[in-house]
Amino acid sequence: MLIFYLRNLTGVERSVKADVHLGLSLAFIAGAMNAGGFLAVQQYTSHMTGIVSSMADGLVIGNFNLALAGVGAMICFIIGAAFTELMVNWARGKRLQSEYALPLILEAGLLLCFGLLGGKLHRHMGLFVSITVMLLCFLMGLQNAIITRISRAVIRTTHMTGIVTDIGIELGRMFYWNRKVDKEDEAYVRANRGKLILLTNLLVMFFLGGVAGAFGFKWIGYLATIPLAVALIVLAIIPVLDDVKRFFR
Repeated sequence: MLIFYLRNLTGVERSVKADVHLGLSLAFIAGAMNAGGFLAVQQYTSHMTGIVSSMADGLVIGNFNLALAGVGAMICFIIGAAFTELMVNWARGKRLQSEYALPLILEAGLLLCFGLLGGKLHRHMGLFVSITVMLLCFLMGLQNAIITRISRAVIRTTHMTGIVTDIGIELGRMFYWNRKVDKEDEAYVRANRGKLILLTNLLVMFFLGGVAGAFGFKWIGYLATIPLAVALIVLAIIPVLDDVKRFFR
């Protein structure tokens, strides 16, 4: 039963239920990575809005190091998202069952590296920022791209601005008074309650992940990412094993 569930969770054949469950799991992991990552590198790495704004600020006030750091973080996020698309299309061309699982396995491997080597990596600079910041931005781009790809852009897990905005929109529709408008009329305003519940759950899971990540990093430092890596492996391993079995037949 568990194997069947995990196979559906990250396998090729998709369902709305699987997309939602995977999205909630990844939202928790993203929240933990973002909050724990902030304690590690003093920078949130999941949302590009603030990073692009910091680039503009740095350019105007003459702090070019800040502007270049934003450029480096943004490039790494973009590369992570692009890498997901490359992996998915490569796996699809090979007709693999793990086309959506492979990016998550890669993310797990890089999280393990972050957990074991993060303290040492932080002392080394890469593309205008520390290698740890580069790695976290890459991971955020990779993860956001995979759930966006799977759910056809319905679910996003690494930044909450759009989710909070959509929650506000649905609440506005819910509390709108349809005075003298028949329910069958096209002008009747109704909220999508299913969407509202999904968005709220994603927000809650991201928050809970953030709490867990912050506590974890506070107590055990970079090693707090290792349980997240293990969780990703559990989520993604069954389709990968299916492909391995098929290869050796």
